[in-house]
Amino acid sequence: MAKPLASLLRATALVTAVAVLPVATAGLAAVDSRTAPQFQKLEMIYAKIKENYVEPVNDDTLIKGAIDGMLATLDPHSAYLEARDFENLRTQTEGAYGGLGLSVTLDDGAVKVIAPMKGTPGDLGGIKAGDYITHLDGKLIYGGSLDDAVDQMRGAPGTKIKLTVYRPGRDEPLDFTLTREVIKLRPVEWKVKDNIGVIAVSSFSENVGSEVAQAVQSIRAQLGNNLAGIVLDLRGNPGGLLNEAVSLSDDFLDKGTIVSQRGRDPQDNDIYSAHPGDVARGLPMIVLIDEGSASASEIVAGAMQDQHRALIMGQRSFGKGSVQTLIPLGKDSALKLTTARYYTPSGRSVQEGGIEPDITVPQISDPDLRKRALRSYRESDLRRHLINEIKEDKDLEKDKIDDPRFKMTPEELKAKGIDDFQLYYAVQTLKRTAPGALAALRKR
Repeated sequence: MAKPLASLLRATALVTAVAVLPVATAGLAAVDSRTAPQFQKLEMIYAKIKENYVEPVNDDTLIKGAIDGMLATLDPHSAYLEARDFENLRTQTEGAYGGLGLSVTLDDGAVKVIAPMKGTPGDLGGIKAGDYITHLDGKLIYGGSLDDAVDQMRGAPGTKIKLTVYRPGRDEPLDFTLTREVIKLRPVEWKVKDNIGVIAVSSFSENVGSEVAQAVQSIRAQLGNNLAGIVLDLRGNPGGLLNEAVSLSDDFLDKGTIVSQRGRDPQDNDIYSAHPGDVARGLPMIVLIDEGSASASEIVAGAMQDQHRALIMGQRSFGKGSVQTLIPLGKDSALKLTTARYYTPSGRSVQEGGIEPDITVPQISDPDLRKRALRSYRESDLRRHLINEIKEDKDLEKDKIDDPRFKMTPEELKAKGIDDFQLYYAVQTLKRTAPGALAALRKR
């Protein structure tokens, strides 16, 4: 049974590719009396539609349309949310459901895949970040609502659904028949590769910070003193709970600022700081990011980069650096409104530009990469996105590496047993770099 809206409006924050959601405590501001003539015009148009439109029009439909129209003039992350929207948010952060395990967004009327959750039907079936889902069971879904598309993809475990996908770089559409499963959030997975601990975080749902700390302990229990370093894999991670992004960063930082946020209203300003204690005990670290790493992932990567705790490797991140506040509108709806921006410890805004890796490493094991890279999708591609008002006086120095391995073909990599070149490169970097030398690299 769906939880009532009031129970979903709890004191938490979501940091996703589409939102950061601290619950608001302030009431709605009074309407400026100077706007009264505009409201009279709106009321007149409403009355004319009700009186003259060719068919009867439902009041709720008109009001929601007016609200959506106002919000459409703002940035792409402000929105009007009803109870179903909150239920979707809840299942993304704490629930289990029958479905495909795809994180999706609406891009100019098209359903676009942000990232498939690892190990889910969508991931194992071949769906990739950046795919556009055009048909479900042969029915065109372009131009519909995101909620309707999500509802169709969810369903009883064991049932099948056919997805038709447009993949940038491919001339013809692709068809996938997937079997729904119970999707339980398992956002943290770990493994060991050549005495390097690899921790993959697919979303920032509840308890991620503590689960990552437990993963480090489990890796250390397996390797003991042979643990040479840690790769934190945030690729394709669209975000999640703000407090979990802070908690995960705090796992590896001893002190200093993790992230700050500033808005027009001073009550929206806040600073989150690290506490003493590094679960990795100073071991060398690499954080992997790509264009699918957004918001909460960028908070972590920015904190680790600015505090020189880890090398950031991969490709430039999504670039969402705005904060949205939830303002309840009664028991059945709320307003998600952009109220602030967040900043890395050095004061950088990731809005538009994202996090630039210290070492850029292409994912050359993906045979479609070159064509897909030309159509990569980031915050700066969204209509009406906020402009980054802070311009850095000097770009951070980035390592430019001319490595012959970057020129290997997917077939050559496959022959060598390398199915994830970015991860392979991160592990090899930690293996071949002495701790002292890597520390020097981090401090450049």
